[in-house]
Amino acid sequence: MAQQLVVTAIGTDRTGIVSQLARLVSDCNCNIVDSRMAIFGNEFTFIMLLSGDAAAISKIEYLLPSSGLALDLLTMTKRTSAHKPQPLSKPYQLSYTGPDKVGTLGAMSSLLADHQVYIGSLRSETVVKDGMPLTNTVMTVQLPAQVQPQQLQALIDRQLADMALTGSFEPQG
Repeated sequence: MAQQLVVTAIGTDRTGIVSQLARLVSDCNCNIVDSRMAIFGNEFTFIMLLSGDAAAISKIEYLLPSSGLALDLLTMTKRTSAHKPQPLSKPYQLSYTGPDKVGTLGAMSSLLADHQVYIGSLRSETVVKDGMPLTNTVMTVQLPAQVQPQQLQALIDRQLADMALTGSFEPQG
């Protein structure tokens, strides 16, 4: 029976890291089911969801720490199981932009958490436009059955206005 393992690797960005990690995964007879890579500052970050039989997952758990050390990467693993989707609404996209201030993402995510809104994906970055730092965030969210989209829209609009942000909350697809 297939098992799953989440692998995170962080280290100084350089050419070839993805190739070396993918080769290790293949050598251990694991499959990369899902992955994300990003560069933060000068740091490379890579998250993978691996699948394999018990022997393959155990092998990569054993080899990854020393391989990560040889590649100058901090690594972490965690066994998991297949994702079981919850009965939620179709996805909505919440996006906003405006002055970059401490606490913006925290305030927006707290509003969503207070209403049991599930955040499925998130990308937030600071960009400089005309010498001014701006936050730019895009989230994919899903609502529980008891939350009406129009009511959440009103709360989001109020929060955005209070924080001098512009944004939208729209169904996807």
